[in-house]
Amino acid sequence: MSDKYKIAYFGGDPLGAPTLKQLAESEFKPSLVVCNPDRKSGRGQTLTPPATKTVAEKYAIEVTQPEELNENLFAGEWDLFVVVAYNKILPQWLIDLPKHKTINLHPSLLPKYRGPNPIRESILNNDQEVGVSVMLLDDKMDHGPLLSQKKVELETWPIKGKELDEILIKAGGNLLLETIPRWLTEKIKPIEQNHDVATYTHKVTKQNGELVLDPLNMPEGNEAKQIYLKILAYDGWPGTFFFYEGKRYKVIDAHLDETGKLHIDSLIPEGKPKTSFLNHFG
Repeated sequence: MSDKYKIAYFGGDPLGAPTLKQLAESEFKPSLVVCNPDRKSGRGQTLTPPATKTVAEKYAIEVTQPEELNENLFAGEWDLFVVVAYNKILPQWLIDLPKHKTINLHPSLLPKYRGPNPIRESILNNDQEVGVSVMLLDDKMDHGPLLSQKKVELETWPIKGKELDEILIKAGGNLLLETIPRWLTEKIKPIEQNHDVATYTHKVTKQNGELVLDPLNMPEGNEAKQIYLKILAYDGWPGTFFFYEGKRYKVIDAHLDETGKLHIDSLIPEGKPKTSFLNHFG
């Protein structure tokens, strides 16, 4: 931990854990990590810690996992709070508590793609202009003034959602490490966002991954492109699937051919192991 600054980190998954790792290995190692409580997961409903907690413990950082945020958790003086994908709304008293307020890393070029799903929505919209932003947090969603921003150039497009997650997580951590020292030494003047052009994303559920298609009559043209983008965007979470003759099929890989027709390469039939599309439907 930096001897000069006292920093608390509020992190959720998937962005929170790798970004915390970058901070923990820098001179701005937090002295406290705030993350979600352990939750039951998997078929066995095993109590599992969030990835952010696991990283914090690896670097011997104190962890608190409150269901509710209260003043008792933050006694003493603080220099800065850093928020990355934390899934609770911070009250104004908490935002204003540190000497240098609270900053937030967001994986889009704000004011574009505010909200909980910026990375995957950029793929759904076939929008290759991606990047990361660090802003001064206020009491509205992704609304605060910008401290820094960086566009990320991609070698290929479109790409799978998990791949874009990893690219923007790394870029965001790097931008945060560039921004924190400049913000703490008052070398940055916050710039108000252009709220008139803001766009918003929505929370994704498992049901959002359903595809409407006939595996024996695959779509072409714009319909195929939109389905393909959805398969890429929802790679990892929530995944994509379709129903055929009453059975559920999870899509693993797909591609578009030179004519624009959709091809599913591999899938998992309900109750069976992964197989190629041709082996199952050919």
